[in-house]
Amino acid sequence: MPERIPPLEPPYRPEAAAVLRRMMPRDEAPLALFRLFARHQHLAEALHGWGSYQLGRRLGLGLRDREIVIDRTCALCGCEYEWGVHIARFAERAGLTADQVDSLTYGTSADGCWTAERDRLLLDATDALHTHHDIDDGLWDRLGAEFTAEQLLDLLMLCGWYHAISFTARATRLAPEPGAPRFRRDPRFPPDDVQDASH
Repeated sequence: MPERIPPLEPPYRPEAAAVLRRMMPRDEAPLALFRLFARHQHLAEALHGWGSYQLGRRLGLGLRDREIVIDRTCALCGCEYEWGVHIARFAERAGLTADQVDSLTYGTSADGCWTAERDRLLLDATDALHTHHDIDDGLWDRLGAEFTAEQLLDLLMLCGWYHAISFTARATRLAPEPGAPRFRRDPRFPPDDVQDASH
């Protein structure tokens, strides 16, 4: 399916090149998502600051917490592009097993691969925010016993941020990054069923 708004391709205008250098670590080629944002200079500048916070060390959630929320959000939104970027770059570093990646994509917090209450809470919170756009009192109390108020604010905003990223990548039909993992078929359904990770 053709991209509706093609990402910029080199050679870049000087101002686009400058923001792309800030958005990518080291000397890596910029991701298609960043090249898409760089079409809108003011937007790219604004997003860079917020994205740096969400993926940086100032976020109150650790790498594993962060990636559980991001991967689950992207899977629920059916955003294979951003899910693939994060699985490729962070899943191993976050200590996520293959079974946990599958569960983040298609399963629930009740799956046997989740043994830590903290992980299960993150999945439940992400699911509640995606499905109900809210967290009920019971789940909120359970979260409050595990996370600080600052961490909960980060969790809420992180989930919302990756909804926005997912909406953008899906609606513009952004093609997956070369070599990035793709959604596997949901093992709960027979092979002749066509399934989307967005449930």
